[in-house]
Amino acid sequence: MQTKTTEFLLNSALGQEADNIIRSCVHCGFCNATCPTYQLLGDERDSPRGRIYLIKQVLEGHATSRKTQLHLDRCLSCRACETTCPSGVQYGHLVDIGRQLIDDKVTRSVTEQIKRFTLRKLLPYPQRFAVLLSTLQLLKPLLPESLKQQIPAKQTSRIKIDYHSQQPLQTRKMLILQGCIQSIATPNTNSAAANILHKLGIDLISPRQAGCCGAVSQHLTAEQEALNFMRSNIDAWWPYIEQGITAIVITASGCGAMIKEYAYLLKHDSQYADKAKRVSELAKDISEILVAEDLPLARIKPSIHNIAFQSPCSLQHGQKLGGVVESILTRCGFKLCQVDDAHLCCGSAGTYSILQTDLAQQLLDNKLATLQNYQPELIITANIGCQLHLQSQSSIPVKHWIELVDESFT
Repeated sequence: MQTKTTEFLLNSALGQEADNIIRSCVHCGFCNATCPTYQLLGDERDSPRGRIYLIKQVLEGHATSRKTQLHLDRCLSCRACETTCPSGVQYGHLVDIGRQLIDDKVTRSVTEQIKRFTLRKLLPYPQRFAVLLSTLQLLKPLLPESLKQQIPAKQTSRIKIDYHSQQPLQTRKMLILQGCIQSIATPNTNSAAANILHKLGIDLISPRQAGCCGAVSQHLTAEQEALNFMRSNIDAWWPYIEQGITAIVITASGCGAMIKEYAYLLKHDSQYADKAKRVSELAKDISEILVAEDLPLARIKPSIHNIAFQSPCSLQHGQKLGGVVESILTRCGFKLCQVDDAHLCCGSAGTYSILQTDLAQQLLDNKLATLQNYQPELIITANIGCQLHLQSQSSIPVKHWIELVDESFT
């Protein structure tokens, strides 16, 4: 696609990168066929191709309005378009840049600013979120039915993950990201991962200094805040990496997709670029660890056979790991239901379900219809956001797939 980016933006790193990405687009429209918001709204401006044109106009100095901002806000950042793009357009990077450029020009309403600020100061901090969740769980009997559905039941972690300060590492040690919301709302996810890996001779370490992966801030255009989260995690992990740790295990696919982007996002940081590259190389979804291990299949006795797997966008499109979890589950003896339109987003998409409630609800309705169509006994997923979103209205239990595998170990 031809561009006429202003000289001012071409002299900036963001402008140059956006210009290069847009030039790689041949505006074929294949992306529109897999875009969830275009499928719902039928508006070209709510498709990847249309949003690329909108960002192109911003780069070329055209007036930017709240309408332009809204069309980019409606993007789920699901990256399904990247999976189907024949030209390899890095749309996920482009839409982040576009949002940042537009937010610098268009002032949001006070209500929007407060909502987005609150999300940034609450969700990435487990202790703060724990207070909120505990309060809501306590008040749950008094709340309207519609709100009750949004509050997950309390979980107590079955296994304590080893916390080390900085001790010499033995063989088969890996780091694990605890996660923000996941560590509070569904602690059994990491417990299950720790249990399985321990049986395979792998022990996990979780440095206390490690925190949010930075995804919430990044997608709410708080770039420097996101980068600070990334640097903090790198500092927490680096002593173990220097000692030869073999992987950073991540059980929330949304966090995994983000940490694998550290190398890209910190590439201009002279102090952290090399370290970020190494961290991105070591970041592994739990499925990548298990697919490389010799699972003792004789010890796995599936108690539930008919299950539906919801493959999160961050897993199949962000990390390009479509089919990996399914292959593990099949090897373990589980029977997977057919899921139509499995490439489409469930509507969770980080903070999307909070900020774009109407579209998120339509996507949730559609996703639950396809997941429940073949009457599974259980719905499983690989991301905390998807799990809570689906759980809020599913008539069938929803849990992380790693819990199912752990429960089936004899």
